[in-house]
Amino acid sequence: MSKQKIYWFCQLFGWSLLIMVEYVAYVLESDSGFDPDALYLAIANIFLGITLTHLYRLMLRRWNWVRLPFFRLAPRVLLSICVLSLIMTMVNIPVDRKLFPQYFSEEPWIIIGYLISWGKSMLTWVLSYTTYHYVEENRNAEIEKILLKTNIRETEAKVLRSQLNPHFVFNALNSIRALVYENPTKAQQSITQLSNLLRNSLLADRRKTVELREEIKTVEDYLALEKVRYEERLDSHIDLDGRTLFWQVPPMMLQTLVENAIKHGVSTAVGGGFVEVRSTIVTDKLHIIIRNTGVLGDKEASGGFGLANTAQRLELLYGPEAQFHIFQEDSRDQTDRPSVLHNNGPVVCAEITIPAQSEGMFRKSVSQSVIQ
Repeated sequence: MSKQKIYWFCQLFGWSLLIMVEYVAYVLESDSGFDPDALYLAIANIFLGITLTHLYRLMLRRWNWVRLPFFRLAPRVLLSICVLSLIMTMVNIPVDRKLFPQYFSEEPWIIIGYLISWGKSMLTWVLSYTTYHYVEENRNAEIEKILLKTNIRETEAKVLRSQLNPHFVFNALNSIRALVYENPTKAQQSITQLSNLLRNSLLADRRKTVELREEIKTVEDYLALEKVRYEERLDSHIDLDGRTLFWQVPPMMLQTLVENAIKHGVSTAVGGGFVEVRSTIVTDKLHIIIRNTGVLGDKEASGGFGLANTAQRLELLYGPEAQFHIFQEDSRDQTDRPSVLHNNGPVVCAEITIPAQSEGMFRKSVSQSVIQ
């Protein structure tokens, strides 16, 4: 049943029950028994009550009173109750004075009794209706805020997902052009790797997460293209825990961090450097470590957009339990961290932590957004 039908049913049932109970009580107390004039008056009061309260409803919706703060709404509601009670009293007193003159001779202040009687009825109706819609409006407003916030976060996430540095594409094309005559097979392989990167970048805004093994393939393609450019100046190594291969991670996130590692680390080192990617699971959390040659310095200058991108995406997808840290390793850190790549220079380390329940949280948030 629609809300409109429920409203009219409650109007007819509520006013009919109220007026007819009073009419039956009058008949039982009266010596004359059934009084058709009193019945007609009762029916008229039913329609008058419905009409007046419906006018209040139209006024409430027309001026959006339920959107007002409580201290501004309360005086309007109380004034409406007084006005509605006064109208019912002024309509009923002349008729009752003619039909039941004996009551007026016995009660000199009967108008006060009328106001109190109709006031209680109007108070019950107005407070019930206004409270219901006031609570419903606040609930709808909260839902709208949540939906708006969700849409904003989704828009931010889409923007952050599809970020492939155009300078890298330009440099990769130049490297491939140099290979066309020198090593056509290698050039063909590089074109395939570049197309894979571009395809993954275009698909990134359609997917919230991808499996780690798929993201690592993107990183491998990227490193292979950069190897063409830097040749012996770039060493790389990827070491993945088998338990982490199917873990869900944001698409293009690791590629962005590896790109920053080469751009701000390896490329600035005189003798080149290395990039190392490792993954493991510690206390039911995915840990990804990216190490590279370089000096961290100012994070804004050294990391560019990539660091802010990574932190924002992790927060949007996984909440506060996901963490991202980047720091300069000291000699003791380098001794404690096993590595197949040897490097005597400074090393920058980036650590990403994703909670185990993150995938379930992601599925839950998607299902909720679809339902809404």
